Amino acid sequence: MTKKRGMMAEINVVPYIDVMLVLLVIFMVTTPLLTQGVKVDLPKAHAKVLKAKEEEPIILTVDDKGKFYLNTARHPSEPLDNAKIVTLVQSQLAKAKAQHHERTVLVRGDEHVDYGKVVQAMVVLQQAGAPTVGLITK
Repeated sequence: MTKKRGMMAEINVVPYIDVMLVLLVIFMVTTPLLTQGVKVDLPKAHAKVLKAKEEEPIILTVDDKGKFYLNTARHPSEPLDNAKIVTLVQSQLAKAKAQHHERTVLVRGDEHVDYGKVVQAMVVLQQAGAPTVGLITK
């Protein structure tokens, strides 16, 4: 007597696990590459989250050495002097105004930077014509 075996009705999940592991590795490799700019330690504060707008905000970063970086500059990781920041921000605000858009202008200061440098960054943005300047916190 020979017994006939019926069809197996089990799902082989090994290929799905392989695909998930490959996707996990891809996300682990690409996620650090998505952050751009200069690393700063932001001070912690309780604040409301700003609404997302269509255009990227203009962010002036002050690192722990007191150097200024602009996220919308051609090379965001290179420090800029005050005159260059004023020129770039003025042109970006003028372009937004011509298109009837409002650009958000923010300052991101390192937790360890002298408060005077953050105030100087705000003065530079005011000279560039920014109507309001916000502060970024953690």
